[in-house]
Amino acid sequence: MRGMSDQPERWTQATVHPDMWADPDDDPRDNEGSPDGELATLLDFLANYRITLRMKCEGLDPEQLARRSVPPSTMSLLGLVRHLVEVERDWRGWITDGDPVPKLYGEKDADFDGAVAERAVVDAAFVDLEREQAETDAALAAHPDLGARVGRDRIAVRELMVHRIEEYARHCGHADLLRECVDGRVGQ
Repeated sequence: MRGMSDQPERWTQATVHPDMWADPDDDPRDNEGSPDGELATLLDFLANYRITLRMKCEGLDPEQLARRSVPPSTMSLLGLVRHLVEVERDWRGWITDGDPVPKLYGEKDADFDGAVAERAVVDAAFVDLEREQAETDAALAAHPDLGARVGRDRIAVRELMVHRIEEYARHCGHADLLRECVDGRVGQ
């Protein structure tokens, strides 16, 4: 465990706004104004939070991605990626009337516990995340009416979309702190 004096210096890559992750011209998120319509707005927010999570992980090696925050927490950036893989799979279970898909990484906190500093584990997690996001996106695209009720619990598509945004937003907040602990990089 690192002591307080072992903490990395805070830094940012941005030069325009020192509290930002990147300069506006270098930011890959869509900042070109508000999209038209409720569904487009929800999808835009979701896409930008997904990009933010990837940005927080960029440039780190497997050890840094798997580094736990503070004991007794098992949270790490890699653990967050693996957790969101499981969450995407779980959301598909809310959309259908069938049985939910089984956990990919195992039961109870296996997504965080299995987030080990191995290149194969890191690479697999990002491949898994991209695949699960695409599958959940496709399942929801079949229900463009945000008021439609889907799945066994008859949840509104709108509620599911907002919950997805909330989940990514919350974990992007965790990612901010985790990244700063890893190498001191700060910003939105």
